[in-house]
Amino acid sequence: MRDLFNPTPEHKALRDMARSFVEAEVEPQALEHDRAERFNQPLFRRLGDLGLLGVTVDERWGGSGLDAVAAVIAHEELSASDPGLCLAYLAHSMLFANNLSLNGSDAQRARYLPGACSGALVGGMCMSEPDAGTDVLGMRTSARVVDGGYVLNGAKMWITNGALDDHTLGDVFLVYARVEGDARAALSMLIVEKGDAGFSLGQRIKDKLGMRASGTAELVFEDCFVPAERLVGERGAATLHMMRNLELERLTLAAMSLGIARRCVEIMNSYASDRAAFGKPLRDYGQIQAHIADSYAAYMAGRSYVYNVAASLSLDSAGNRVDSDGVKLYCARMAKEVADRAIQVLGGYGYVGEYNVERLWRDARLLEIGGGTNEAHQKNMTRDLAKVRALR
Repeated sequence: MRDLFNPTPEHKALRDMARSFVEAEVEPQALEHDRAERFNQPLFRRLGDLGLLGVTVDERWGGSGLDAVAAVIAHEELSASDPGLCLAYLAHSMLFANNLSLNGSDAQRARYLPGACSGALVGGMCMSEPDAGTDVLGMRTSARVVDGGYVLNGAKMWITNGALDDHTLGDVFLVYARVEGDARAALSMLIVEKGDAGFSLGQRIKDKLGMRASGTAELVFEDCFVPAERLVGERGAATLHMMRNLELERLTLAAMSLGIARRCVEIMNSYASDRAAFGKPLRDYGQIQAHIADSYAAYMAGRSYVYNVAASLSLDSAGNRVDSDGVKLYCARMAKEVADRAIQVLGGYGYVGEYNVERLWRDARLLEIGGGTNEAHQKNMTRDLAKVRALR
C-alpha cells in the first residue's frame, strides 16, 4: 500500500536524514536560542549542506529539485524540535528561494540562488507593512520609475530574516511594491540587497510571544535605488507570484503545525506512562486518556489533510486556494490545542521551558496569525466554496 507520508523512497530518505539531523544538531540548541532570542546562523547554514535550503529549487541553480511533499517533510521534521529556526527556514526557502526560482530570470537565479541554497545568503520576502497585513491592497510601499531602475520608498513590518541580530540585516529580499502610476491592484516585485543605499533596519522586533529563534524586523526604504534588472518578472504582474507562493507558504506553515503537534503528543504520551498519581500511572485516568487520544486523532487528521494537498500541489501554478487555506486553518488551531492539552497533562512541568511543551505552545500561536489569519482563511474559503455546488 502506498505510504501517504513517504510516497517514494526519496521522500523516506529525506525524512530519515532530516530527523537524524534534528535529533543530533537542532534539539540540543533549541531551548537556549529561544531563551536568548538568537538566530542560529551556523546551524541554518548546515541546512544548506543537507540540500534543504533549496529543497524545491531546480538543480541547475544549486537546489535539490524536489516537490511540495518534500517541502512538507522538511518543515514537519524541523518544527518538531525548533519551530523558530523552522520559520526562518520557511521564509528563506519558500518565500525567497522558491519564489525567485519560479518567477525570476536566469540572470537573477544565477546571481542569488546558489548562495541561497548553500546558506551563504540569508533571504526573505517583504509583503506586510505597519498598516497593511492581511489587506494586501492597502500596501503603501511605492516604486518610482527613474533612469535605469526604480526608487523605492516605504516600510515593511514583521519580516522574518529581516534581522540576523540586533544590528545586521538579512542579505537579500523580494519586496512587493506598487509602481507609481500603475493600477491599484497591480503589484511589482523587486530584489533589494543589504548594502543598497537607502535600505536600512528600522527595528528588530524582540520580546515576541514565540518563534524567538527567528529574527523579525521592520525594514525601511528611503529613496532606495533598485536597478531595472532587479525587477522580477513583468512589471505589475507580481500579484500572481504572490498568490502562487502563498499556497505553498500556507501548506508549509500547516506542516510546521504538524511537527509541533506530533512532538506534543509524544511528550504527553511518554509523561503519562512515567508519572504516577494516587498509585497509578497517569495514563490510567480517563481525563488524561481523553487528552492523549483526542490529540493523536486530531494530529493524524491534520497530517492526512496536509499530505493529500501536498501531493496535488503544483509548484508552478496556483489554483487550490480552498485547501491551501484549509490545511493551515485546521492545523494551526489543532497544533495550539494539542500543545495546550500537553501542558495540562504535564501540569506544573508543562508550564516551564525544560519540558518543551510551553515553548511549543507559544510557537504554535503565531501560526493562527502569520501567513494569513484564521479569519482571512475563513473568508477566502467561504468565497471560493460559494462557486462550488457539490464536493467531490
